[in-house]
Amino acid sequence: MLQQYQNILVPVDGSKATQPVLEKAIEVAKRNKTHLDILNVLEVNQFSDTYGGAVSGDVIYKLSQDVQDRLNALKQQAIDAGVPDVSIHVRFGNPKPVIAREFPADHDTELIIIGSTGLTAVERLMVGSVTNYVSRSAICDVLIVKPEETK
Repeated sequence: MLQQYQNILVPVDGSKATQPVLEKAIEVAKRNKTHLDILNVLEVNQFSDTYGGAVSGDVIYKLSQDVQDRLNALKQQAIDAGVPDVSIHVRFGNPKPVIAREFPADHDTELIIIGSTGLTAVERLMVGSVTNYVSRSAICDVLIVKPEETK
């Protein structure tokens, strides 16, 4: 029997991996005639480290507005491609547990579609791969999208 997913999550981070991952999520959502959630997780502590702890509410507000604008464009892309039911979300926190457990629990997610990596090799070494964590710890199925050059 073919698995029918009702709620699909695609976490995006604005990296060059976002586009192919979103395209795969659109394809799967259309095939399943289902709801698609597009999520961006902002890690506030990454800004306090970068800016020496001097991150004002204005900076975070501007950043979240920029992310919201980008997510709106991705939502429109999904709708234009034929996905009728699309929601966008911005969450603050550590992307690993948010993507693997917290968001899926809150939204009855049945499938997470995530890129194999959005980080450079050095970043993966420093922070660990979010994808690796999600694939091991998610409370639902996970589909990992490989970049074209590695297929």
